[in-house]
Amino acid sequence: MTHIYVIHENAAWLAPLAEALDRQALPWREWFLDRGVFDLSRPPPRGVFYNRMSASSHTRDHRYAAELTAAVLAWLERHGRRVVNGSRALDLEISKARQYAALETAGIRTPDTVLVAGRELLVAAARQHFAEDPFILKPNRGGKGLGVCLFQTADALAEYLDKPDYEPPVDGMHLLQQYVWAPVPLITRAEFVGGRFMYGVEVDTSDGFELCPADVCAVGDTSCPVGEAPRAKFTIIEDIDADLQRRYEAFLAANDIGVAGIEFIADSDGAVYTYDVNTNTNYNPDAEARAGRSGMGALARYLGGELERLSRRRDAAD
Repeated sequence: MTHIYVIHENAAWLAPLAEALDRQALPWREWFLDRGVFDLSRPPPRGVFYNRMSASSHTRDHRYAAELTAAVLAWLERHGRRVVNGSRALDLEISKARQYAALETAGIRTPDTVLVAGRELLVAAARQHFAEDPFILKPNRGGKGLGVCLFQTADALAEYLDKPDYEPPVDGMHLLQQYVWAPVPLITRAEFVGGRFMYGVEVDTSDGFELCPADVCAVGDTSCPVGEAPRAKFTIIEDIDADLQRRYEAFLAANDIGVAGIEFIADSDGAVYTYDVNTNTNYNPDAEARAGRSGMGALARYLGGELERLSRRRDAAD
């Protein structure tokens, strides 16, 4: 029997998908890719492989999980296995700089961003590129909103960098980014399954924002304006701008991404900026309960459909 294989490194995030797969009686197995032994000279098992590796895996003491997953995905793809969110998706998941390049190539506007390699270069770069304007500091490889801080001046950034709780980014690269002021304290996260829009989630950011909607997420960084957002602040909406939806779907297709949450914000002039693509997306259970929706249920059905198509092709070949 062929199976759905779920590649991940976070058991807490897996639980809701596991329940959905079991409810639909789908055959599946988990691949916890923190470590392991893989014989690359032999073919991998047959099945559908869903990659849920996270950019924040290093924060759970899985420092090399993303690198291991990249190698395993290359092995799977070399043998023609059906991979949902394969190598290209992982590449964009672990680098916001590469995300922005791909988004801009697709004609999707992103905030003005400066890539800085070297902590000692950050303050001068902030003064040069943002002068007296507020700006955001974020790691190139992050996740869950970790390390995302708003600064009003370069001097404030300098003070922050000297604090003992400052943590350098795991890949050595920071981003300095244009601060987009929204007249209403909301961001929107558009969720896609099978490359198609499923629903949007409005997140109230009036008390700061933690953008991982899973109920197990929390950020305890008191030096940054990123905190735990109560789940009631997540509200599902059924539609986003139709043109933006089409561009997002085209972007996902061009980059072979089947499952994603894409976050955007609108400024006071109505200009929309897209600032994050989450290829390891989660869904907020309280918001879904209020709206009568199930992202994991939709995801399980999609993976089940992919497994059924794979089985039909094998039967036809036999």
